[in-house]
Amino acid sequence: MSIQDDINYVKKELSADEKVLESALKIETLYNKYKFALWGLIGAGIIAFAGNVIATNMADSKLNLANNALLVLQKDASNSQALALLKENNPKLLELYTYSQAVKTKDVTQLKTLNSSQNNIIADISKYHTSILAKSATSSEYYKDISLVERAYNEIKDGKSKEAKEKLEMVDSRSSLASVAQLLNHYTIKGE
Repeated sequence: MSIQDDINYVKKELSADEKVLESALKIETLYNKYKFALWGLIGAGIIAFAGNVIATNMADSKLNLANNALLVLQKDASNSQALALLKENNPKLLELYTYSQAVKTKDVTQLKTLNSSQNNIIADISKYHTSILAKSATSSEYYKDISLVERAYNEIKDGKSKEAKEKLEMVDSRSSLASVAQLLNHYTIKGE
């Protein structure tokens, strides 16, 4: 190990230290150049996270208020304060509650107001129940099979067995009403 080896070793060490120092200076230069953008980005991220947490907490709070109001209404349907809370915090849940109450009490006027609901499911099933209470058959997207069976039954009563058969054939074979549809279909044989 000569002095030359020691000098080469020191040169390598100094070269490595220079590279580290050079990298640090480059990072410092980049930081000074973009520090406002960097801190702005960090600040925007913190604000977005905080806003998301606040929005989630507010939504959860509204949901809890609506659920509690529904529980109160299930015990006491005449509680106007709970009804107002439900209307304010979750109008869709209010429509569902109104529908269930209207079906339970057979309130045709309330069901007719729900026929024009923005919620397609509520509108469809309220139209269906309105027609059931009026003792007439109607088509329904959500009560499709039972609606077909009812209309076929009415057509059998009217002596229109061919139309009844067509409707009964549209009942899904996997439906729980398939056996009823088959029975009615056999009943139409007599009418031909």
